[in-house]
Amino acid sequence: MNVTVSQIRSILQACYPRQEAANLSRIVCCEMLGQSTVDYYLGKDITLSLKEEQELDTILTRLCDFEPIQYVQGVANFLGRTFHVAPGVLIPRPETEELVELLLKELPVDARILDVGTGSGCIAISLSKEWPNAQVVAWDVSEEALTLARENNDTLQASVQFVLCDVLTCDPSEKEQYEVIVSNPPYVLDKEKQDMERNVLDWEPSLALFVPDTDPLLFYRRIAELGREMLVTGGKLYFEINRAFGEATVAMLCEQGYTNAHIQKDISGNDRFVIAER
Repeated sequence: MNVTVSQIRSILQACYPRQEAANLSRIVCCEMLGQSTVDYYLGKDITLSLKEEQELDTILTRLCDFEPIQYVQGVANFLGRTFHVAPGVLIPRPETEELVELLLKELPVDARILDVGTGSGCIAISLSKEWPNAQVVAWDVSEEALTLARENNDTLQASVQFVLCDVLTCDPSEKEQYEVIVSNPPYVLDKEKQDMERNVLDWEPSLALFVPDTDPLLFYRRIAELGREMLVTGGKLYFEINRAFGEATVAMLCEQGYTNAHIQKDISGNDRFVIAER
C-alpha cells in the first residue's frame, strides 16, 4: 500500500489543530515509519507492507483518541536520554529538565539524594548518570511506575535504588539521611481539570497529577516534615511546584523551620521551583 504525508496529515487534522497535526505527522512518518526527512517534506509516498499498514492504522487510531504521542511511541526524551514511558507514569516535561539542570549546578557530585515520586525515574536516573559517585534513592507509591523506572535504570545503566513507599504514610525513623530531597509531586488542583487538554486528562495517571482543592500543599508539607528527620543539617529540598502556590510553599517551609527558602522561575518566567535548606 502507498500512503502519502498529506493522507496522514488529513486524518490527524480532523482531531488536532493544523500545526499540531503537522508535527504529529512528521513524527509518525519519520520516526515511526522510517521515511527520510527529505522525502517527508517533498510529500513522497510511503510504501507499506500489510503489517505496516495495520500498524499505521493503530497509530492513527490511538492519536485520534488523543493518546499522547510519547505513549504511542513508548518513549520520551529527557536531557538527551530516551526513557520508556507508558500510561502508568507521567510524561517527562521540559520544566523538570530545568529542575535537574539546577541540581547539577548546585550539588556535590557525591551527594546522597532522595527522589520522591519518581515516576519514569527521569530525575533520579539522570542524576545518577551525570554523577556516578552519587547515592540516589527513588520512591514511588506505584508498583507499575517502579517496574518501568527499574527498566529505564537497567537500560541506561544507572545505579538508582528504587523503593515502594507512600510518602504520606511512611515512617521516617528508619530511613537514611540525605543531603538532598527532590520532588515533582502531584500539584494540579481538581478544579483545574476543566482547563486541561484531553491527552493529559484522559491518559496520564491521576495519582501523579492531582491534589484536592482544599489542600494544594499536601505533598509538599509531608515531604518537608520528612525532610526535618531525613535531611542532614544544611541539606536541601528542591521542589517543582504549581506556579500559583510559590509564595504559599515558601511560607509553609519557613513555618517548618527551613531557611533560605526561595522561588526560582523557569525559562518561561513562571514560578516553578522552590528551594529550601534545613
